[in-house]
Amino acid sequence: MNQPQHTPASWLSHAAFYQVFPASFADSDNDGIGDIQGITEHLDYIQELGCNALWINPCFASPFRDAGYDISDYTRVAERYGTNEDLENLFAAAHARGMHVLLDLVPGHTSNEHPWFIASGQDKPNLYTDRYIWTDTWISGGDGLPFIGGEMPRNGAYIVNFFAFQPALNYGFAHPSRPWQNAALSDPAINTCDAMLDVMRFWLSRGADGFRVDMADSLVKGDDAGKPATIATWRYMFGQIRGEFPQAAFVAEWGRPEESLQAGFDMDFYLDWRWDGVPNGYNLLLRNTNTPLVHDGDKSYFNADSGASIRPFLAEYEPRLREAERAHGYFNLITCNHDTARVAPRLSPREIKLAYATMLLMPGVPFIYYGDEIGMRYRDLPTHEGAYTRTGSRTPMQWDASVNAGFSSASANALYLPVDGAKDAPTVADQMDDGDSLWHTVHAALQTRHATPAFHPDAAFETLFAADDKRSFVFKRSAEGVSAIVAVNPGRETEIIELPAGDGSDARTITLEVGEPALDGTTLTLPPQSFAVLQ
Repeated sequence: MNQPQHTPASWLSHAAFYQVFPASFADSDNDGIGDIQGITEHLDYIQELGCNALWINPCFASPFRDAGYDISDYTRVAERYGTNEDLENLFAAAHARGMHVLLDLVPGHTSNEHPWFIASGQDKPNLYTDRYIWTDTWISGGDGLPFIGGEMPRNGAYIVNFFAFQPALNYGFAHPSRPWQNAALSDPAINTCDAMLDVMRFWLSRGADGFRVDMADSLVKGDDAGKPATIATWRYMFGQIRGEFPQAAFVAEWGRPEESLQAGFDMDFYLDWRWDGVPNGYNLLLRNTNTPLVHDGDKSYFNADSGASIRPFLAEYEPRLREAERAHGYFNLITCNHDTARVAPRLSPREIKLAYATMLLMPGVPFIYYGDEIGMRYRDLPTHEGAYTRTGSRTPMQWDASVNAGFSSASANALYLPVDGAKDAPTVADQMDDGDSLWHTVHAALQTRHATPAFHPDAAFETLFAADDKRSFVFKRSAEGVSAIVAVNPGRETEIIELPAGDGSDARTITLEVGEPALDGTTLTLPPQSFAVLQ
């Protein structure tokens, strides 16, 4: 398959993202739920941390049975978050600071309360009849897909993507085998694409800088390995929108850059995948366990007691990185996200320092989930708004020691979720006052990243040291004739690394450190749980 001819938006080469879950970040009107104005009021904080871009989880009109991933109107901000004007003001305030904002696009399904779906479910044909996937009679099965019948006047059952209230939009089938199945890129599928393009245009024309795209790999049903029909569908959409908004950025929730970048996306995420107990690269780094609250038995690389080598991670990561490089796009590491258990409290503050300092200086564009910069903790909470096990990663931001940790002045029982009430719960205020805190490590790593082209997203990446029987990992980044070396030892024993001769190693100095690493010529000594940047 030929590579799409597209160069990522220029501003991405200097970007560092901060992900905001809007219900839990900052409550400006004290109703217990975060809002758009609360985000705007904290743009200076996000910028001070070192991030110059935001990704905001869905903030559109919704019944909120899946925390906003069940959209009832793509072009209207949910009342609990504010107004369209509030969101446009956020765009303007961000741009005034040199910042960019991505919204969350959910193209695969809507709420069953969306007007499109209500019209599609009527018994007489109309403009929306083929907007969703329906079987041809009320007793037809879904041909292996989940379906719901008996809910609408239409003589058919509708296909769902996840929950029963999330009907699948119709992008067609890779291999239609039933009369009710349209082909990918058939007229009904193109009409759905065009409707989603109108959503993109609506927000891009009002100041949004692009979109993170939810479940971007799942549009076409029954697609083959490699997702060729879904790739073709995205190429059609990007072919329409790129010329109109050439500096818009699109990041895929896909997890396979060899596919997503072929589809025309600028970036892809290294997602937190652990299917049937088999970890991917993200898991190998941060969560190689089935018990997200327990340190013992976790085999992740940054667990000091795991004994894990970095080499299994590199074997999984580097082929995907090289595919991203060939496609001239970015493969991004995340600290966490709204679907992923936070690494605290399973990993200690020191372990998290080493992890984030290392990851923030690796290739791609970094994404920091709100509160990860202070080590907010995953908590075992009852499900809320369809989150189930994800609920514990969506709790209110912990700003300071005031009521509700500074998130809201509402009564505690009115909050979106309960604030971490532990005496040792980290806060932004405490960590900014403590020069040795995780916040300052994240801040310093981001400053280092911004200070040299060697840490730009597409700067070259070369492993200098990785061994099956050692914990340490050393790599070099280089661009525009400038290079830097990053070294980390997450283990419990001192390790001594000989850096390559003739690479300027003997002229380098340590410019950022955790622990007390030492450089003597080309000999690098990494004490237990230490980290160093050599420039």
